[in-house]
Amino acid sequence: METARAQSAGRIMVALDYASADEADTLIQELRGIPCYMKVGMQLFYAAGPRFVARLKDEGYNVFLDVKMHDIPNTVKGGSESVTRLGVDMFNVHAAGGIKMMEGALEGVDKALGGGAAKRPRVIAVTQLTSTSQMMLNEEIGIAGRVEDAVVRYARLARQAGLQGVVASPLEVSAVKEACGADFITVTPGIRPAGAALGDQNRVMTPAEAFTAGTDYVVIGRPITAAPDPRQALEQILDSLEIR
Repeated sequence: METARAQSAGRIMVALDYASADEADTLIQELRGIPCYMKVGMQLFYAAGPRFVARLKDEGYNVFLDVKMHDIPNTVKGGSESVTRLGVDMFNVHAAGGIKMMEGALEGVDKALGGGAAKRPRVIAVTQLTSTSQMMLNEEIGIAGRVEDAVVRYARLARQAGLQGVVASPLEVSAVKEACGADFITVTPGIRPAGAALGDQNRVMTPAEAFTAGTDYVVIGRPITAAPDPRQALEQILDSLEIR
């Protein structure tokens, strides 16, 4: 794959939202040769476990472990140490857990590295889920104000704690970058190619729009994984980025 196209592929995280390793393996075989990032979420990680992540690493993929840790600082520290030993390239915690908890995640990384782990993963924080609407934020979660304001507040906390970035919708990327700096990583779910169904997402953009807005990585699941031809779907997304 030519360099520019491969670089674009490396900024696309394919969400392996499957119930079993066998189902995920089918997709991985179909996408073989495209150097995309692989995102392993809770459903697959709970089903297939650390061995599946290790296998992805053995096959040369970058892996984002999307388990959204949210607990007391010491528990998150332990979880962080464990996933760092797996060799993941990135994992996340919930910013709502507070600065001490996020600092605990970094302490877990350092402990794993001191114990022989090979690489330092990027640790990022979840701000608000892309399924969160204004009504949900205000009336159900109990946070006043706009979604964007809540996202930026959590992003600033993550930056203060020493994390390297956040998960946020593409609509908040520019505000996060303005508040936290251009080097602060944004990973954006809520990505839907033109004409794709929204599903349970509320704050969305196309891949090209998200990259134009300044995001570093986009997460794409069902538009690829549920497509009749997943490889063709991903290739079409890469085509759309080449003609931006």
